[in-house]
Amino acid sequence: MPEPYEDDIQPIPAEVIEVIPADDWRLRQYAADHPFPPLFPSPPPRRRIYLPIFLFVATCFTTFGVRFFVPGVDLATRLIDGLQYSACIMTILFCHEMGHFLQSLRYKIRASLPYFIPLPLPPFGTMGAVIVMKSRLGSRRSLFDVGITGPLAGLVPTLICCIVGIYWSEVKPEPRHLVPGTVFNDPLIFQWLCTLLGRHVPEGYELMAHPVAFAGWVGLFITSLNLIPIGQLDGGHVLYALLRRKSYLVVRLLLMIVFLFMIFNFSHYWQWLFLLSLLMLLGIFHPPTANDHEDLGWFRTALGILILLFIPLGFTPQPFKIQDEVSKPATASQRTESLAPALVPGV
Repeated sequence: MPEPYEDDIQPIPAEVIEVIPADDWRLRQYAADHPFPPLFPSPPPRRRIYLPIFLFVATCFTTFGVRFFVPGVDLATRLIDGLQYSACIMTILFCHEMGHFLQSLRYKIRASLPYFIPLPLPPFGTMGAVIVMKSRLGSRRSLFDVGITGPLAGLVPTLICCIVGIYWSEVKPEPRHLVPGTVFNDPLIFQWLCTLLGRHVPEGYELMAHPVAFAGWVGLFITSLNLIPIGQLDGGHVLYALLRRKSYLVVRLLLMIVFLFMIFNFSHYWQWLFLLSLLMLLGIFHPPTANDHEDLGWFRTALGILILLFIPLGFTPQPFKIQDEVSKPATASQRTESLAPALVPGV
C-alpha cells in the first residue's frame, strides 16, 4: 500500500474515541492527539511540468535582458554581463526553491515544481519564484524544515556570489557630475564583506559592482525579504514553528512598529505599502499544523533564532532609488549603476 500524504492523515473521529474505556484516560488522550492514516490514501496528483519549464526559461531571458539591453555599452560587455548576472541569480533562486521542494518530498507534502516569475524590467529582471503546496503541513518539524531550508540553501550561492563579485569589483573616483542612474544601498553584511575583502569605499569614490556582486546583492535582498516573520513567508513558517500561536502577538507588534515607522517616514518608504497590502490580503497569521505539540529540539530552535536574526544584516528598508543628474557626490556607502558607459560595472 502506498504511504499516505500528510493531508490524508486525519484525526481519529470522536465516535472511535468513545469506544475506549472511560477509565483508560491515557489511551483516550493518545487517540485524541495522534492521527492515523486512512486505509485507502488518495493518489498524488500529477505535477505540472511544462509551465514551470516555460517560466524558468522566460526568467532566464528576462534576467539576461536587464543587463544586455543597456545603451552605450559595447556588445561583448553587454553579452558577458547578461550571462554572468542571469546565471548567478537563477542559481540563487533555484537553490532556494529546491530547498523547499526537496523537504516537501521528504515529508510527503504535495507541492508543485518551482514557478519562476519573469519581469522584463530593470533592475532585477525577476520577482523571484514560488512553490505551491497543495496539502496541509502535518507537524511543527515539517513546517520548520520546509520553511528554513529554502533560505539556507539560497544563502550558500548568495554569499559565494557576494564574495567573488566584490573581489572582482573596482573602486573608482566618482565623476564630478553624477548622471541619472539607480543608487543601491548596501545591507550590513555586504558592507562587512567589502571591508573584509579590501573594497572599502572612501569619500568621493564608489564601488563599480560586478554583475556577480549585483546578483549576490539581489540574493541578500530576496532572502531577507522572505525571512520577514509574517503569514506564509519563509520567516512566517519559522516563527510559527518556534512560537506556535504565540507568534500572533509578535506579528501584531511587528506590524504596529512598521506602520508607525512608515507614518513618520512616508516620503521615503511609501513603496512598501503595496507589499504590506498584499501580505494582509493573503493573511498575516500562519495557520496551525496538524500537530503543534511536536517538540522542535534545541538545534532547530537555535537555528530558527539565528536565521531570523539575519534579517537586519541582509535587509535594507530603502534598497534603491532613482538618481537624477546632480553635482553633489553620492555618499561613500552607496553604489551606483548608471546607464553611462563610464559607470557600467567592470567585467
